[in-house]
Amino acid sequence: MNAPLILGISGLYHDSAAALVEGGEIIRAVSEERLSRRKGDARFPTHAIQSCLEALPDQRRLDAVAYYENPGKKAARILGEAIGNAPRGQLLWPATLRNLRTLEKDLPKDLLSIVTDPQRIHFVSHHAAHAASAFFPSPFESAALLVVDGVGESASTSIWSADAAGIQSVREIQYPNSLGLLYSAFTEYCGFKVNSGEYKLMGLAAFGRPVFKQKILDHLIDLREDGSFALDMRYFGFRTTTNSINPLFCQLFGNRMARLPEAPISSHYANVAASIQSILELAMIRLSRSALKITGKTQLCLAGGVALNCVSNGRIAREVTGPENLWIQPAAGDAGGALGAALLLDHRLQDKLAQRPRIRHERMKSTFLGPSFDRETILSALLEKSLVFEEYSAPQGDTEIVEEASKLLAASEVIAHFDGGMEFGPRALGNRSILADPRDSTMQSRVNNMIKFREAWRPFAPIVLEEDFEKFFLDVAGSPYMTMTHPFRAEFVSRLPDFKGNTENVLARLGQLQASFPAVTHVDGSARTQVLSETTPGRIVRILRAFRDLSGCSMLLNTSLNVRGEPIVCTPADAVACFLNTRVDALMIGNFLVRRKDQRPSINSHVGKTVHRAD
Repeated sequence: MNAPLILGISGLYHDSAAALVEGGEIIRAVSEERLSRRKGDARFPTHAIQSCLEALPDQRRLDAVAYYENPGKKAARILGEAIGNAPRGQLLWPATLRNLRTLEKDLPKDLLSIVTDPQRIHFVSHHAAHAASAFFPSPFESAALLVVDGVGESASTSIWSADAAGIQSVREIQYPNSLGLLYSAFTEYCGFKVNSGEYKLMGLAAFGRPVFKQKILDHLIDLREDGSFALDMRYFGFRTTTNSINPLFCQLFGNRMARLPEAPISSHYANVAASIQSILELAMIRLSRSALKITGKTQLCLAGGVALNCVSNGRIAREVTGPENLWIQPAAGDAGGALGAALLLDHRLQDKLAQRPRIRHERMKSTFLGPSFDRETILSALLEKSLVFEEYSAPQGDTEIVEEASKLLAASEVIAHFDGGMEFGPRALGNRSILADPRDSTMQSRVNNMIKFREAWRPFAPIVLEEDFEKFFLDVAGSPYMTMTHPFRAEFVSRLPDFKGNTENVLARLGQLQASFPAVTHVDGSARTQVLSETTPGRIVRILRAFRDLSGCSMLLNTSLNVRGEPIVCTPADAVACFLNTRVDALMIGNFLVRRKDQRPSINSHVGKTVHRAD
């Protein structure tokens, strides 16, 4: 008898996705934004679902569909909020009516278009989906699970106990008390977009000092020793307005208004960012300790949008669990909820615990769970734009193109790399990446300004060979999924910025940094690392090894193959478009190599002319 084929779905609020699971094994997982080309796409994931259905084994049909929330409970909370806050919340009523209509009419219709039998449609609670996404793909036989996000149906923080029998809820904190919404309020205050700019707030925090930490603790959040907390709702607007903050919030920080999105960043906002980042780390450390204590477990899994805060994750690994006892779902946000819903339903439907292996293996294996493309599709995309290219043919083609890539990188050229299945989750981990030499002191500004078209202060991440990780970093182990930050060893950071002055130009601090790998060293001397090993699938590890053999450096800059305001590329056509509109020196796509210097002048003359949406 075949194991059940289950389609998991998340969506309608942000980062919609779909995932296909068979017998606990992940066949495909893809975010809607990558296919629709709308960043953070919240719509029902029609394109992602179709991509998963295309991956169905021959002559098989879906056995069930799992949706990552209980729409009845979600609607009840939304309606209860509207009634409880009337008439103050009238600005939210139009959105409330749209949400209720979507949950009660549109969602059932959309789900029944996939499977016509209502008995094959299952609803999994939001935090259960997150918890399942953290535990079932992990390498752990049993673990404590910590889920922290904005809000699901009503929970914002939850602790779970997990073993071979499944997952069991242990403790919850309810909306409106939410670490995710607290952090998003500061995201808005510092001029970034809620639900997409939180990672910018995390990066900005390193440029400031946590001078407002005690003020936040005194006024905004009652944070207890066990990690439980409560917010003072007088300072927040998300229950009654379209904004996360209100004038009282701004008064708390010297009556300084929220920063305009494109305005310069002063030290005030950097200090605010540093302060809330410090609070978040403190809360997550306390919650992690409580999760282990309450459950009696020694290993911990994290999920939910807050688990994408890699600075906090690094501290948890160093101060609470040790790196070997911490596993973080790389698609920790709502996209990962689609995967968790499918995995949890699979566990419930199979119910054959005696046949499950006693010692688990990591079923995630990699994040390369999206669609891949054949030679003909790649060739068609190159010919469509009349590009000049070279194909490295079998039997030595793959080896030769890897060697050529290492030469280009060693010569300080920037390569767009497209290979194999697309990554699932927010990080590009090698298959849809931009690669460069991290030792080049001009590389960070060059990639930010001429290729990514984004803020000059934004940091980049390194990929590092596993055997060399401890040579560069103070920690003993890194993540294959870029889920944690790690401090460089002192010999690789000769000077950090001076934070004693109260300069209004925080970018001046970036110029004070002196490091051996300046393109991937943040101003606090850390980096968000991705570790590559012999088991890393795809070509990226061979490129890094070839670069090391040629240059002596076992590290590369790795950033996502996209430009500001656009999702990471999915198809060969997306990759070609990104190449044409940026200043990358070469596009390595399949076994084809496209060099900018070989293109006709009319192609290069249009680089950077497209107007990019602010994100």
